[in-house]
Amino acid sequence: MTEADLVARAVQGLPDAVEHLLGSLRPQIVRYCRARLGPISGAYTTADDVAQEVCVAILGALPRFRDQGVPFSAFVFGIAARKVADAHRAATRGFPLSMVDNVPERADARPGPEQLALAADLSRRLSYFLGELPETQREIIVLRVAVGLPAEEVGKVLGMSAAAVRVAQSRALHRLRTIASSLVDEMAS
Repeated sequence: MTEADLVARAVQGLPDAVEHLLGSLRPQIVRYCRARLGPISGAYTTADDVAQEVCVAILGALPRFRDQGVPFSAFVFGIAARKVADAHRAATRGFPLSMVDNVPERADARPGPEQLALAADLSRRLSYFLGELPETQREIIVLRVAVGLPAEEVGKVLGMSAAAVRVAQSRALHRLRTIASSLVDEMAS
């Protein structure tokens, strides 16, 4: 069954089609959200929560979806981009602290402060690098590298030819190498 057939069946509300469609999209959505958000507050829970919100929004919008000749992924990643923007806005408002009534008896298996700090630093660096790119190049890098979409599909999502996507990706990677190299040179000085 083609993706178009699966989407048409999911739009009709057939449970198996909806389940299969979301099951196939969810890993890409999670990777997209993680790449765009990184570990806010040191854990991927926020990015995973946003990915879940994207899936819920897709479920809500699915009955109203009409095929207009663009790939379904354009619809999906359009929703994802809006949810990521909402999460960025929410993150700037700050995080409220909550008090704990009791202390657990077992050690916490989650990453410790050092691992969280390293992950946060890596995320900050990656966000910085991606932030240095123009919006289209940033979206291409996220969709191609983090999500793993082929150039043809990214082109349809962004309204570009596959060749233009490959050229923009090459330019973006060259720019990222230049930025990283200049930072290494600054640190060596």
